Formats: sequence, structure tokens, C-alpha cells
Amino acid sequence: MNLARDSIVVRFRFFDAALSRYAFVSSPGLGGYEADGEHLYYDPAVLLLDYRDEQAFPLRLLLHVLFHGIFLHSYRTEKRQEAYWNIACDIAVENIVLGLELPEGAMLRDGEERIILTRLGKWVPSLTADAIYREFMVGGISADSQAKYAALFAFDRHLPRERVTERQMLLTKKDWERIAERVKAELRSFSKEVTGSAGILMNLKESTKKRYDYDEILRRFAVMNEEIKVSPDEFDYIYYTYGLSHYDNMPLIEPLEYAEENKIREFVIAVDTSASVSGKTVTDFLTRTYDILTASAAFSEEMHVRILQCDARITADLKVTSREQLRDAAEHFAVKGFGATDFRPVFAYVDDLVAAGEFRNLKGLIYFTDGYGIYPDSAPKYDTMFVFNSDDEYRMPVPGWAIKVILDTER
Repeated sequence: MNLARDSIVVRFRFFDAALSRYAFVSSPGLGGYEADGEHLYYDPAVLLLDYRDEQAFPLRLLLHVLFHGIFLHSYRTEKRQEAYWNIACDIAVENIVLGLELPEGAMLRDGEERIILTRLGKWVPSLTADAIYREFMVGGISADSQAKYAALFAFDRHLPRERVTERQMLLTKKDWERIAERVKAELRSFSKEVTGSAGILMNLKESTKKRYDYDEILRRFAVMNEEIKVSPDEFDYIYYTYGLSHYDNMPLIEPLEYAEENKIREFVIAVDTSASVSGKTVTDFLTRTYDILTASAAFSEEMHVRILQCDARITADLKVTSREQLRDAAEHFAVKGFGATDFRPVFAYVDDLVAAGEFRNLKGLIYFTDGYGIYPDSAPKYDTMFVFNSDDEYRMPVPGWAIKVILDTER
């Protein structure tokens, strides 16, 4: 194992920081290999047998678990289908390993792997773990294919999420993020010297991009608001119940009937219904948004939400003032439009609503779009979030005054 580590560092010097953090732990009776992002546990008897059959096996094994760590695969706990995610991660990693220039004899079992990777590449444009997982979630995997993929692409057993989180780890997610950024920076400097660097950089870009908590971002649209309810910070149950028990059900201190809290009360949802945005994608986004809003503790009972449909003009304006109306809109939403895209009419329309007194304290606008449109020249007086259903390096950059969010729809 030490020889394998030294061989990797000699060939790929930008992995030295990551490899220096990995500890090899001999675990007789384990029956295979396990990695948790900090330790590689191995059964010495199994390792000797694999080494006898394939002398480069330790090198491939170490590269496999190393890429899992660098790509932060074990930290993507939001993926609800853990089995699909594990297989997707193994396929993405092995696709990278097979693209590297490894010593002679390191590719003894790559024949069938390459056939499957070629087949997957026909309908998955980039073989990253996220893209492969998305394809599995949409199309599913048969039990036979699942077993075949595991046998071909898995080198180590993936520990269940609860077993990884319950261990006292010295290496944190932030540590691995720093390692990944260092590998990315050094790889860009020496990319011409490394075969397969494009695939590594593509996976690093996917794994290190900023992911937002949609619910947390919506809290930016909150305003201070009085809610008619008991204020837990100022109400003392001890005195209250003491009065009920000693003074014939007369509370000793009346509870305050209001509490000041930050609540989401007024905002706008703009839905791009141009030809390039499909109806199902739009309805999926709205359903997810409605679910978050109706379940969010930060959402006020009294609300003023405008749901605008737009392409190069405003095609529909729905005013929502209660959770019931919001729920009804989610269930009976009909997409209108399908023309070209221009973002400016929405902002002009919302500004007119503000000027007319329709909104008293508008805090934000959520604009769901493919991003192929004309942005306003100046920032509005309210927060703006542009939500995209996928990442696209060819779309125009989002203005600096707006929040950019890539919606993770495959969870």
C-alpha cells in the first residue's frame, strides 16, 4: 500500500496533500476493503490475493478511494437513493482512473468496463456522479444491471451514511474541500502533462460548486412581522399554571398575544415559459417551491405572493393571499406563453406594482428560467434569485446583484 501511494505521488504530484492524510488500517477478517474518507481498511489476506492476480491492484484501489474523497462523494447525503448514488460514484471514479496513464498491467479488468462507459456516454453527456445518478433516477436500474455495475466498478465497500457520521473523524468536509481546491488549482497548472485531466477537472467542478439550501435562501425575503400567538421568550408557564391551580382557573399572568418574528410575507415568483423551458420542468419547480413555502416556519399566514408567467412579455399574473390559494395554484397550474425570453418586462411590471402600492415591503423575486434572456441593466430595490434547472457554461453570466441557484431536481 505504501508502494502504491509513492507511485501515485511520483506520477501525479498534485495528489500528495490528499494521500498524506490517508491512513492504511490492517483489518484481518474484513473480507475486502472499506474507506471512510480518512482511513482505508483492508483485509491483508484479500489484498495479497488481489496483488497476486494484479500487481497494480493496490494502486487502482488507492486511486479509487482517493477520487471518492476529492470529489466529496461521501458528503452528498441529500441523495435519497443511496444505492444508486454509490454505483454512480463508482462509475464516475473508474471512468477517471481508466483515463489516466497507469503502469502496464493496471488494466486487467477494463474491457467490459470500457464497453459500459461508452454505452453510458451516449445518453449521459458528462460522466460525473451527479449526471449518472440523475440518469439512474429517471430511467432506473434493473437488479441484474445493479449487481453487474457493482461487480465491475466497485473496489471498496461503501459504508452506510450513519456509520461514517458516527465515527470521530479528524478530516472534515472543509478539509476535503480545501484539498479538492488545491488539486484543482495544481491540475490546471500542469494539465498538459496529465492524461485525463479534463475528466478530473469536470468532476471537481461538479463536486466543489456551491450548493444552497433553498429554504435558507427564501429566508432572505423575510421581514419583521407581528404574529398573533404566544411569545415563548416572554411568557412564563410556571406563573400561568400556578394561577390556574390556586385561583379557580384564573391565570396569574396573561400570555402576550403577539410575537415579533422575521416572516416571509411579500414576494414574487416569475416563471419563464419560453419554448426552451418544458412544462414538466416548470411544474416540478413550482411544486418544490410550494412544498417548501407551505412547510416553512418562516412563511407568514398572511401573504401577498404574485406568480407571474412570462417569456418576452407578461402572459399571466396570479395573486395569492393564503396558503390554501397557494396549494390550489400548485395543483391547477397551467403553463402559458412559449415565446422568446426577456427578463426586463418582469422587473418593469413588478416596479409598477410597487409604485402603485400593491406591495408595502417587497423583499424578493424568484425567477425560474433557462437563463437565455436579456438581464436588466441595473439592480432592483429587492433581492432577486435566478433559479436554473441545470448548469450550463454557455449561458450569459448572472449579474452580480442577483443570487444564482442551480436547482437539484434529481433527489
